[in-house]
Amino acid sequence: MAIAIGSDHGGFRLKEEIIAFFTEQGIAYHDFGTYSTDSVDYPCISQGVATAVAAGEYERGIIICGTGIGVSIAANKVKGIRAALCHDVFSAQMSREHNDANILTLGERVIGPGLALAIVQKWLSSEFAGGRHANRVKLISEME
Repeated sequence: MAIAIGSDHGGFRLKEEIIAFFTEQGIAYHDFGTYSTDSVDYPCISQGVATAVAAGEYERGIIICGTGIGVSIAANKVKGIRAALCHDVFSAQMSREHNDANILTLGERVIGPGLALAIVQKWLSSEFAGGRHANRVKLISEME
């Protein structure tokens, strides 16, 4: 599985922690930026990651900002994206199993790197349950 990852300046340090984890685990990824703590506009980063995931270039994406809220809102504007803001492991698991979330958003100023990595691990290892949830995801897609 290849992951698209990006952050704005408020999520840069956490993105670097996650990339180090990917490298350690041999997880393929592409970094859509930003590449420093210099201020950038998060919608541009979100659009890059979300467009690549929606096009099927990457199976899933992760986007980080200070709170995770802005990047989630921006990513969800892209057709085919189901971005879930998760700040706990259970929500990350349910976002995959029940909502087939294809993008995880995180807030560096909300959670620390230890919890973030636990969330990422659970989100990457969880699969969509299908069944009764498939119709609900279909109804969401029809709203686009």
